[in-house]
Amino acid sequence: MNTRRYRDLNSHLRERFGCRVQRIALDAGLTCPNRDGTKGKNGCIYCNPRGSGTGRGASMTITQQILLGKERLARRYKAKKFIAYFQSFSNTYAPVERLESLYREALDHRDIVGLAIGTRPDCAPPPVLDLLEELNKETYLWVEYGLQSIHDATLKLINRGHTFQDFLRTVEKTRRRGIEVVVHVILGLPGEGKKEMLATARALGELDIQGVKLHLLYVIQGTPLARIYQQGSYRCLTREEYVDIVGEFLALLPPHVVIHRLTGDPHPQELLAPAWALEKQANLAAIHRSLEERDLWQGKWCKGGGP
Repeated sequence: MNTRRYRDLNSHLRERFGCRVQRIALDAGLTCPNRDGTKGKNGCIYCNPRGSGTGRGASMTITQQILLGKERLARRYKAKKFIAYFQSFSNTYAPVERLESLYREALDHRDIVGLAIGTRPDCAPPPVLDLLEELNKETYLWVEYGLQSIHDATLKLINRGHTFQDFLRTVEKTRRRGIEVVVHVILGLPGEGKKEMLATARALGELDIQGVKLHLLYVIQGTPLARIYQQGSYRCLTREEYVDIVGEFLALLPPHVVIHRLTGDPHPQELLAPAWALEKQANLAAIHRSLEERDLWQGKWCKGGGP
């Protein structure tokens, strides 16, 4: 039974599979059109060459990563089943034949009960969606699209290489095939205040999506954002600001949307700022406490009202 004030992923997966289910983060050694020269070479301003990945790249096969992940997560969380999470870079950005081989290698392992595929909204051509539709009939599957913001001025500023309309078209095509969609949003992007961030929440509340991942924008060494930060042209959100915005963001989302994440996990050796981003448990506790104190819950404002 979920006693939290939002629909968290762990509870959702337990309801579906009847046991603890954990995601195994996988690095398939793929890249991104914003890095290989198709759209750009430097990626988004907050992304270093390792991206959001594990850094394993081609050093370990999918099978090796799964076996290692199963052992570690079973020991730490007593997990009995697992989702193969293709996390690093754009995991639909390769020939369909290669993608199918990667996905099926993951599914070929005992206790892998689903696929989660992280990618960009401009990396989902019809042949890839056809493949995902086929796999969706065989296993539990969702696709994670990095949107980050609904505001095109922000998307241009952070060098995303796509627009909000690109995202909307891709979500519609994906949902037409019956595939679940999870949306990534970053809070604290340059040029955005609370008003702009909550506008993103309101827009997502109107869409046919099944999940949302919230991330804090933190500054990673060696990125364009790091240079902007060091020049004094960017200020990170404080913990209090982030907690405040997350609570209201959740209140604007429909109650059926699964919240896959409330903040990110920076690599300690790479983080430049803010230092509090490393304190995950304290950050989650602060969000939970704020929801209680403000009497906020997911869906409270999704049909009107709110700030």
